[in-house]
Amino acid sequence: MKHVDIFTDGACSGNPGAGGWGAILRYRTADGNDIEKELSGGAPDTTNNRMELTAVISALEALKEPCHVTLMTDSQYIVNAITKKWVYGWKKKNWIKSDGKPALNIDLWQALLLLLDKHEVAFIWVKGHAGHPENERCDRLAVAQRDKFI
Repeated sequence: MKHVDIFTDGACSGNPGAGGWGAILRYRTADGNDIEKELSGGAPDTTNNRMELTAVISALEALKEPCHVTLMTDSQYIVNAITKKWVYGWKKKNWIKSDGKPALNIDLWQALLLLLDKHEVAFIWVKGHAGHPENERCDRLAVAQRDKFI
């Protein structure tokens, strides 16, 4: 399988409010050249967590074949839900969290879990707004999309 690095971010003005997301996909060819693709989108009435999830889902959906993916995001919500297996527990309990409250964003979690069946994804948390070049680029993409709705 090919290896792809993916960087994602979401932005929201108000929570809920106008939102945007951005993603960068990077693939290194056999001759050592990097091929990059930027993706972005937004919604007029959403939440930051929905935008973070949408960025991840949209990036994975853009892959044309199963891939090994290193996915870097500043969303602890996503990284913890996957790496600590919270989302699998929510699903097993019919989307109820350990505190007895319903899980949020079920539609997006279901879509993401289907993509994780297709791709081998390692989730890595990066600190947001801390100078990480690709995270900063994704933030600019997300904010530009968000601002279309303000």
